[in-house]
Amino acid sequence: MSDQQIHKGLAGVVADTTAISKVNPETNSLLYRGYPVHELAATQPAEAVAYLLWNGELPTADELAALRATERAHRALADDVKTVIDLTPLDAHPMDEVRSAISVLGARDLAGTGSVLDAGGSPADNLDRSIRLFAALPAIVAYGQRRRRGQEPVPARDDLDYAANFLWMTFGEEFDPVVVDAFNRSMILYAEHSFNASTFTARVITSTLSDLYSAVVGAIGALKGPLHGGANEAVLHIFDEIGDADNVVPWLERALADKRKIMGFGHRVYKHGDSRVPTMKAALDTLIVHYDRPDVEALYATLEREFVERKGIYPNLDYPSGPAYNLMGFDTLTFTPLFVAARVVGWTAHIMEQAASNALIRPLSAYSGVDERHIDGFVDEVGTSSIGLRAAEAEG
Repeated sequence: MSDQQIHKGLAGVVADTTAISKVNPETNSLLYRGYPVHELAATQPAEAVAYLLWNGELPTADELAALRATERAHRALADDVKTVIDLTPLDAHPMDEVRSAISVLGARDLAGTGSVLDAGGSPADNLDRSIRLFAALPAIVAYGQRRRRGQEPVPARDDLDYAANFLWMTFGEEFDPVVVDAFNRSMILYAEHSFNASTFTARVITSTLSDLYSAVVGAIGALKGPLHGGANEAVLHIFDEIGDADNVVPWLERALADKRKIMGFGHRVYKHGDSRVPTMKAALDTLIVHYDRPDVEALYATLEREFVERKGIYPNLDYPSGPAYNLMGFDTLTFTPLFVAARVVGWTAHIMEQAASNALIRPLSAYSGVDERHIDGFVDEVGTSSIGLRAAEAEG
């Protein structure tokens, strides 16, 4: 085995530069193009933040209006996309629906491009594709949840902003502004987070000069895992398992004794607490008041307090977002597809950044297997047998 240093999980490895986002260690703030994400979540619609991540600056009023017009024009799902969702087994995970739907969208869009050498697209092509994905994903997620509930799909409305329309297509009703605001904030908080596992997957695929849709499909596969995007779903399963605040201590003691991983706590980047949590917790608090659910607050606060006291590990964004989505009415299985709908903005921003200054991402590995060996009696094309080779090696 090589004696070179191995960075398991690429921990601490700086793979490239990016101008899209960073965590400012001095303020523990996540910055999108230099703006603290909590400021963006408090003041901007999701469409404006998408524009910022793609273009580097917040849009003017005219630029925002133009983006909204384009996004609203692409909200409806084509029949073949609905068909592939319908063909997905009802008991499959919704991420399988989302992955397949994006594959079909990509195939439709890239049909006729000819050789794979032509699939990568120009910067303008990829920006257009990014906007179309941003527009289509709410319909994909909403269609999937309604299908699993045995409900008819709800057509998009072009008089509603992104967040309000997303809720409309999912539930067929207009929500109180408090709920729309909380949902909008969650979409912004989840939109981007530097070289996380799914984003890095997208950049690796892009580095091969593959197309944007293939990169997004690969990212969806990475996000499905419970150590990444699936964690917000896992948080609600934990809440359901505990039941209420009175059960937290005995449940947690059993879980820690069994060495269970408690999802919703800890983060690879943040060592002193996820900077996004206060903003999402404030949104959750408004929902708790709106829906009159003090039991949710009691369970949330008790589990957080007890876990932090025992382990010194703080919540990440998935901890408040899970119960927030539950209060809005989303099925638990829909939580990770919601993450896709938000993070597609960050993925596509990174795909375009990678393509603009590309180098094939191909790391080395340190071999830890057996030494070279041979098949007895094998004779290669130049007439050397493996037995003769070993004899020559022994003589040498």
